[in-house]
Amino acid sequence: MRISKWALGLCAAALSVLNPAIARQAGSERVIPAQSARQGVASDGTSIYAVDNNVITRIAIADRQVTGEWRGDPALFPHLNSCTVVDDELVCASSNYPAVPQLSTVAIFDLQRLEHSRSIALGPMPGSLTALDWHDGKWWATFANYDDRGTPEGRDHRDSFVAQMDDDFRISRMWGLPDAVLDRLAPSSISGASWSENGQLYLSGHDKPELYVVALPQAGGTLRHVATIPIESHGQAIDVDPLDETLIWSIDRETRTVHASRLPAPAD
Repeated sequence: MRISKWALGLCAAALSVLNPAIARQAGSERVIPAQSARQGVASDGTSIYAVDNNVITRIAIADRQVTGEWRGDPALFPHLNSCTVVDDELVCASSNYPAVPQLSTVAIFDLQRLEHSRSIALGPMPGSLTALDWHDGKWWATFANYDDRGTPEGRDHRDSFVAQMDDDFRISRMWGLPDAVLDRLAPSSISGASWSENGQLYLSGHDKPELYVVALPQAGGTLRHVATIPIESHGQAIDVDPLDETLIWSIDRETRTVHASRLPAPAD
């Protein structure tokens, strides 16, 4: 059981979805400076965890004070991508990007001490592991490929996937991304993914200031695009807050800030 999801800040934005549509912008209600806000952010509801390649900084939401920091050996942790809070652990997606073959790892940290406790090597996968989340008793992962680097010859950003995994992080099911999302991601891929408890899956890219709401298809192997939500921050990993699932946390790497934004009402 996980403690919930990642929080995307505050600003009531109504979502009107007739077809896969662009909703009104979800403005940032809370902005927290964080030097390690480079790859993404996670939340346990009272603190945020700003993620850099091999640095994780814990910051109290209430007063913005740094309450802990972990620094890893770059040779062992070359590219942390994103993290999520599950019970008393911080579970992180890690890869060797931009090296090939694409070797991914799940790095797990003790939440209270903010210390690395163990890693699970996944070996070669169908892309670089960029995001992990726990939802409905399963692990959910995104595997990214790119047009420019860090991708084996013959693949590009269209060869990016969302996967369901078992407790041992073995892939059981995979879905491709809809064209409406792939066209917005090019030449990069998915950087963040977070489920809300009401069954909405939010995806983020690497650069554009927007979120993509997708749903599992009734048939076929491609996710259904439900909506695109503009936000103020620019890409990278996200997390729906465990104490308030109407909030989602994101980062803006250029300004090294963490943003909390209010999610629209659930889409159909």
